[in-house]
Amino acid sequence: MTEAATASQDFFLARQPILDRSEHLVAYELLFRSGSTNYANVSDDAMATSSVIMHAFSDLGIAASLGKSRGFLNFNAALLMGDIVELLPKDKIVIELLETIDITPEIVDRCQELREMGFTLALDDFAEFRPEHEQIMPLLQIVKAEVPAYNQTELAEMVRRVKRWPVQILAEKVDTREQVDYCKEIGCDLFQGYYFAKPAIMTGKRADMSHHTVLQVLTAVLNDAETRDIEETLKHDPGLTHKLLRLVNSAAVGLRYPIASLRQAIVVLGRQQLQRWLELMLFVHEGPSELPSPLLTLAAARGRFMEIVAGIMTREGHGLSRDFEQRAFLVGVTSLLDAVLAMPIEEIVDELSLDYDIKAALVGRKDTLGEMLALTERLEQDDFEGVTQLLPGMHGVEISDLAPAQIAATGWATAVGEESGGASSGPRR
Repeated sequence: MTEAATASQDFFLARQPILDRSEHLVAYELLFRSGSTNYANVSDDAMATSSVIMHAFSDLGIAASLGKSRGFLNFNAALLMGDIVELLPKDKIVIELLETIDITPEIVDRCQELREMGFTLALDDFAEFRPEHEQIMPLLQIVKAEVPAYNQTELAEMVRRVKRWPVQILAEKVDTREQVDYCKEIGCDLFQGYYFAKPAIMTGKRADMSHHTVLQVLTAVLNDAETRDIEETLKHDPGLTHKLLRLVNSAAVGLRYPIASLRQAIVVLGRQQLQRWLELMLFVHEGPSELPSPLLTLAAARGRFMEIVAGIMTREGHGLSRDFEQRAFLVGVTSLLDAVLAMPIEEIVDELSLDYDIKAALVGRKDTLGEMLALTERLEQDDFEGVTQLLPGMHGVEISDLAPAQIAATGWATAVGEESGGASSGPRR
C-alpha cells in the first residue's frame, strides 16, 4: 500500500429535501456525487445508483442517510429489472423511474410486480404526455414535474391531466417563492428545489475491503457452503465484516433483535440477500489496495486473539455461552472501527445494532468481553502490569497462553491479509 492508501477512503453522497404542501420535510432524494463538489458527472446511471445504494445503506447507514424520512432513488431500466431493488426496505425507499426508460410491456409488468411487493413508484422529469404513459400511470404514486420545462399554462394543464389518476405531483426545480405558490395553487403536492435547499453533501469514511474476499464469500454462497465456512472467510476482512453488519441493520430484513455474531448476521440477512449485496459490492468496487491496511490487519489479529482466548475459557467451563468465541471475535474485529472510520465508537455501535454486552465491551471495556479487549490492548502496548491485573478475570487462561495466542493471531491476520492483497493486486479497471 502506498502512503496515500489508508484503512478507509472518503465517500460522498448528496441529498436534497422534498417537502409537502405545509413545507414539512417528508423525504430526501439521494444523489450520486464523485467528490466534494456539489455536481454530479454521471456517465453510467446504473453505476451511479449502485454507488448511492452502497454509500447510503452500507458505508453511512440508513439512519444517518435518511433519519425518519423516505429516500428517492433513481433507477434506469437495467436496475429496475434486476434484483438490487428487492434488497431495499419498502417503507423507506421510493423507486424513481428515470425519464430515459422506455415504457415497454416488460417495464409495466415489472412495475406491477414491485407495486404488489409494496414499493412506492415515481416517474422522474415528466415533461410530455405520451400514449404509453396510459399503461404506467395506474401503477405510479408520484409524478415529478420539472417546473422550468413548462410555462404556467402548460404546467397547469399537465397537472390537470395527470390528476386523472390517484397520484401526487412533485414539483421539482422550484427556485422561487412565486413558483412554489403557483404550484400549490394548481394542485401540486410535493416540492423540491433550490428555493428550499440545494443538495447537501454527506461524506464519511469507507472501510477498505478486499475484492478477493468479496469474490471468495460470493463463491462460497453460490456453492451453498456451510454458514460456518462463509463466516470463516468473512473473518479475513474486517472492512467487509463492518459492511455486512451495517447492511443487516439497514436492509429489508426485518431486524427484531440485536446481532451477536457474524454467523447470526449471515443467517438474518439470508443467502439470497447476501448474494445480491456481494454482487453489488463487486459492481461498485473502485479497485483494491495493493497491500492490506495495517489498521485492518491489527483489527483482524485482535479478533483472532480474543477468539483463541475465549476458546480456552470456554473449555474451562464457567457458564459461558455457546457462541462466546464468536462474540469475542466480533468485539476484537470491530474494536478499531472508530479509527478506521474517523467516527466515535458510540455512534458506530448504535448503528450496528450490536448486543448489549458487545456494546459494553467496545464503549466501556465492561464485563468479560470488555476485560478481554482491555487485556488485548495492554498486550499490544507491552503493559505487562496491566496484563497481570486483568488476567485473573480470564478464567482458565494462564500467562503462558498469551504469547502463543498472540503469535498465532498475528500470523493468521498477516497471512490472510497477504492472501487478500496479493490476490487482488492485478491491473485496475
